[in-house]
Amino acid sequence: MIPIKSERDLQGLRVSGKLLAKIMRSLQLFIRPGVSTGQINVLAEELILKEKALPAFKGYNGFPAAICTSVNEEIVHGIPGDRALEDGDIIGVDLGINYGGYFADAAFTLALGKIKPEVQRLIEVTRQALEEGIREARPENKLYTISHNIQSHVEKNGFSVVRQFVGHGIGFKLHEEPEIPNFGESNSGPAIKTGMVFAIEPMVNMGTWESRILDNGWTAVTKDGFPSAHFEHTVAVTGQGPEILTL
Repeated sequence: MIPIKSERDLQGLRVSGKLLAKIMRSLQLFIRPGVSTGQINVLAEELILKEKALPAFKGYNGFPAAICTSVNEEIVHGIPGDRALEDGDIIGVDLGINYGGYFADAAFTLALGKIKPEVQRLIEVTRQALEEGIREARPENKLYTISHNIQSHVEKNGFSVVRQFVGHGIGFKLHEEPEIPNFGESNSGPAIKTGMVFAIEPMVNMGTWESRILDNGWTAVTKDGFPSAHFEHTVAVTGQGPEILTL
């Protein structure tokens, strides 16, 4: 069953999403060459706790940090540490909070300094793919139309969508039903209904869609070593269409 949120629940999720967006903006302003992924994590946890929220990722299935930091060929679930960012890197930051029992989840990819044009295009296409998916989060649409729109936009631009990791429902827990792949057939899957809340998150690779997991048991990297980008928003389905809660 896909949970349906009441208007009261949506109000709680709007507050949680707004707080997460504020925290994301602070992190974006902080990230620069020379900063370590561990320093980003420390700041993120400080900002989350300052808002009287909890880091939703820390301890989740044993994950050791408040956020995920994925650099260059890392796709998702990178563990923050001593690695210092360099000019020409790209970094994906994925973070979630629990504010009063309401969960919000979002991710962004940033370029540091001068990057190759094709890497910049990878970032832009991934951001656009998220927008294409969100557009279809409307009542009575079919769920995998979201997936299809993401895949179509990515592949027509010459990139590939990751298949090992997917978006998900969210709200009362970090991960709820349904799973939302970034690939699929249009007009298929469960009907989307008002009150559903989704974490839509395209993960897009420059080369092959295939990935592998590092020895730490968490970090997913591209199988061919080419860069990957990741964007995510928490989105509520309303009678007026999709409402992005983490803007």
